[in-house]
Amino acid sequence: MIPEWQRFLEGAGARVESGKTLGFGDTPPRDMLERAILCDLSHLGLIRARGEETAGFLQGQLSNDVAQVCATRSQFTSYCNPKGRMLAILRLFIREDDYYLRMPREILEPTLKRLRMFVLRAKVTLEDASEDLVGMGYAGAGADARLSSKVGALPQVVDGSLTRDGLTVIRIPGPQPRFELYGDLEGMKALWSELDAEALASGAADWALLDILCGIPTVLAGTREAFVPQMANLDRVDGLSFKKGCYPGQEIVARTHYLGKLKRRMYRLRIPQGVSPRPGDPVYGTAPEPVGTVVDAQPHPAGGMGALAVLRIDAASAGELHLGSPEGSPVTIQTLPYTL
Repeated sequence: MIPEWQRFLEGAGARVESGKTLGFGDTPPRDMLERAILCDLSHLGLIRARGEETAGFLQGQLSNDVAQVCATRSQFTSYCNPKGRMLAILRLFIREDDYYLRMPREILEPTLKRLRMFVLRAKVTLEDASEDLVGMGYAGAGADARLSSKVGALPQVVDGSLTRDGLTVIRIPGPQPRFELYGDLEGMKALWSELDAEALASGAADWALLDILCGIPTVLAGTREAFVPQMANLDRVDGLSFKKGCYPGQEIVARTHYLGKLKRRMYRLRIPQGVSPRPGDPVYGTAPEPVGTVVDAQPHPAGGMGALAVLRIDAASAGELHLGSPEGSPVTIQTLPYTL
């Protein structure tokens, strides 16, 4: 986290630990799903890719069609190993002619290191740009109108992107208007102060919960190389292209798609009070062998936790699921905002 940005947030009442904003009071705020919320996104990192061959390089590495990305359109995509298992899920966008790959900071360093291995003689430069821009998230009923009154015209469709006067605004999925914002330190301090007067200031866990409620997966340190993209529903959230050329793991991803042999899918769960699973923790049915894996879990304002988990489809249909062991805390499956 940029030190001056951290001092600014702490002056506004933030609790910051290891570069991550934990919150500004109750976490999660009890009314966070009814009000606009403003979140620091310092827990997300940025890789900047620049050079005349950048688009072609990224097209050969990522699971979605990079040719569709432009100054007004961002993209949800993934980076896989040769076996089709995801090393990262990321959002790709263009800002001032450079490409940016947004992902959790905890997996940025190994992802950057691996991408650099394949640059070879391509005219591409990859660098960690996490300290160059400040990121914040803004979401909730009426968030589009309030944000527009501060910064002007906004992207009108999900994945839309717009950069003006040093500020990049990206519209991302949500049942209510939801945006990621990236800009320079002084501009973002001023914008935070303006939006904070009409929103609940919040932290990383609350923004991650919104992803969970939207059925948007993430790859964290505990789940790297755990899932092929379809297991995490990337084919349902516009994170995959089956018409582009080759990329690492493409043959396996395509075979899974065209032969219809997918046996696991990602589901949304509610977890009871007092249980706090981590990404990568096992989910059980009634048998001794695990039937799934937790993708992410975050506190829910109604109590307990909201979570995403990749489960065996037959076990999800059976409905009896537990954390930790077949005798562990029971969990319930909730409806996703899209069809499987």
